[in-house]
Amino acid sequence: MTATITPTQLHGGLRVEVHGVVQGVGFRPFVYRTATNCGLRGDVRNAGGHVTIRIAGPNHAVAAFLDRLVRDAPAQARIDRVDTAFLDGWSTGVGFHVLDSVAVGGGGRDLPPDLATCAACLIELFDPADRRYRYPFINCTDCGPRATIVTDLPYDRVRTTMSGFAMCTDCAAEYHDPTDRRFHAEPIACPTCGPQLSWRGGAVGEAALAAAVETVAGGGLVAVKGIGGYQLVCDATDRAAVARMRAAKQRPTKPLAVMAPDLDAAGRLAHLDRAQRALLISTARPIVLAARRTDARLDAGVAAGLPEVGVFLPYSPLHHLLLHRLARPLVVTSANRAGEPMAIDSGSVLQTLGSLVDGVLDHDRPIHSRYDDSVASVVAGAPRVVRRARGYAPEALALPVAPPEPLLAVGAQLKQTAALATGGQAVLGPHTGDLEDAQCLAAFERTVATLARLRDADPRFVAHDLHPGYLSSQYAVAHFPAGRRLAVQHHHAHVAAVAAEHSLPEPFIGVAYDGLGLGDDGTLWGGEVLLAGYTGYRRMGRFALAPLPGGAAAVRRPARMALGYIFGAEEFGGPVPPSLAGDLLTRLDPREVRVVRRMIERRLNTPLASSAGRLFDAVASLLGVADDSGYEGEAAIRLEAAAAPFPTAAALRWRLVRRGGLWVYDPAPTLREALERVAVEPVGLVAARFHTTVAEVTVALVSRVGGPSRTVCLGGGVWQNSRLATQTTAALQTAGFHAYLGARVPVNDGGISYGQAVVAAAQLARR
Repeated sequence: MTATITPTQLHGGLRVEVHGVVQGVGFRPFVYRTATNCGLRGDVRNAGGHVTIRIAGPNHAVAAFLDRLVRDAPAQARIDRVDTAFLDGWSTGVGFHVLDSVAVGGGGRDLPPDLATCAACLIELFDPADRRYRYPFINCTDCGPRATIVTDLPYDRVRTTMSGFAMCTDCAAEYHDPTDRRFHAEPIACPTCGPQLSWRGGAVGEAALAAAVETVAGGGLVAVKGIGGYQLVCDATDRAAVARMRAAKQRPTKPLAVMAPDLDAAGRLAHLDRAQRALLISTARPIVLAARRTDARLDAGVAAGLPEVGVFLPYSPLHHLLLHRLARPLVVTSANRAGEPMAIDSGSVLQTLGSLVDGVLDHDRPIHSRYDDSVASVVAGAPRVVRRARGYAPEALALPVAPPEPLLAVGAQLKQTAALATGGQAVLGPHTGDLEDAQCLAAFERTVATLARLRDADPRFVAHDLHPGYLSSQYAVAHFPAGRRLAVQHHHAHVAAVAAEHSLPEPFIGVAYDGLGLGDDGTLWGGEVLLAGYTGYRRMGRFALAPLPGGAAAVRRPARMALGYIFGAEEFGGPVPPSLAGDLLTRLDPREVRVVRRMIERRLNTPLASSAGRLFDAVASLLGVADDSGYEGEAAIRLEAAAAPFPTAAALRWRLVRRGGLWVYDPAPTLREALERVAVEPVGLVAARFHTTVAEVTVALVSRVGGPSRTVCLGGGVWQNSRLATQTTAALQTAGFHAYLGARVPVNDGGISYGQAVVAAAQLARR
């Protein structure tokens, strides 16, 4: 934050422009109260995406106001810059006033995320004497929907989906009262004038809520219209209900999130440390991944046999009412089938899931923007966002270098997000999902259009992944001419995102471990060590190449990756002897083994990849932990879970070889010893040894980069592995390096668009 002028000699008045997240957070009411308390005259208004203030009064009072403006700003505000200018000869009337908003062109317009129900509203929600008693849409300037309902800026009711609800006399009085908590609370509503609940079949209001509660309590499956989309809800303690939920979503093994009534109840489901508790009660209210209690009152199918569970707290009044009535943990997850975007209107939810649910708890407040629930975890002692959506997006992130013109970054194929860079910031949009069908692509295009409108920016350049087959890359080609497209290598984007988030200087060492990404040499990468800056990089090390029999089929079936290491990993010191992999070969259908071996030997649809993620898959299968993956990363997740009972373990054998000017990790000794030990040691202990091995290998690769940098940025989906990330960061620090992971930006492909924006902006500025 900077102030360009200080009021040492003030004649007339002062104009103050406040930039940052200053709309939708109660900033104008705060300014009104502060100015009035300081005895100043003037006015405040929303202008475009910032707030403009005009003040007049004694110099000492103006100085006090400017100090308090920054020091005492609302908790959800973020002040990036304060510009001041003298207004010589300007005169104002008596008192201080809140003026109507005005639209101002230009970028830099920030919007806050949706905010969880505040404590004051929660008290009113359950107070029988309050006029909003049990009203599912209660909110104030400190809480409620923002990003999901706004249609344009400046942020006023007329530019939200609340514009169709005329305020009653009581709400209007609160809205216009500067001393009221709901002064200029744009989504303000009450039972008289606001949105209403409805139940498919005719019940409305409290009766609709009662019908939904009765259905869930009886073991039913209900679709509920939430803040950013429809959600499926069922009793998390009911085995049959959980099984029906999985069938409806076509999600046989991926863990389901559980909503607990309060923090104490969450603590009865999972072991929570201080950082995890802080995440749970933050205004973002993300799903928090934590170790499940063995005595947790949950159906075993919720966590699908994993030691972790995703738990979160109610963040909307409707959630609070449901949990209060049911008094049990609920599975609450997006209302969509696997691979499809979350439904945001009643027509789509009925078309997709209508025949599979026992009821729909609906309401008549439109959802303008789709926002799924965010997911977070605590890794290496610090909070990390895994999926950035409701509660975090669309908060702007700083860029190391500003692009000369607005820049759109379209992300990758999986866990897709889009980012729009203007000035010195990039707005990272919400998680869209995997771009694998027309519905997801349409949702992505809608997000891009919304970001451009809210930022009042027409992108002149686009950054995209090198892979031409990604739908996001195809979108870039279809909408931008060749001279305005910048292809950014996948793993460079990963590590640049980490460096930029932490404002790190160049150069830095990037360690990108993920599934697959197209390298600049046309081959598939995924276990990379780069010496990087924001405009470019040099590849210094990698994992050894291994065949992917069937390409994408090998991603879905780790057993194929294991067969690849047995029959075709000729780059390093000999493949894994089939005699050591007897258990795997016995488990698999002999016909599959023959077909895959033939594919590998003849190089039929069997690309080679230097992928860390695929090595984890292969080890999971070789150790008998997982031969298939029902969702991305499942085999690696189960391998980490198997290692959990063994907090420490010595490494397996490994070696680095020099090849083509790069240091290459040869996993053959690691795999051989793993298979030798699994015959005499618990599978979990061998899995733990493998994690220690990868941590040691990483330190060795980084140490061989050389050069002046001791800064290491860890990017890519493999670093979601909490055990590996914790071990590796500790080992790097012991070796004298400074290790960084993404915190507000996901290390997985959800952060790729931000990394693309970082790299492309720096490259454009260098031009």
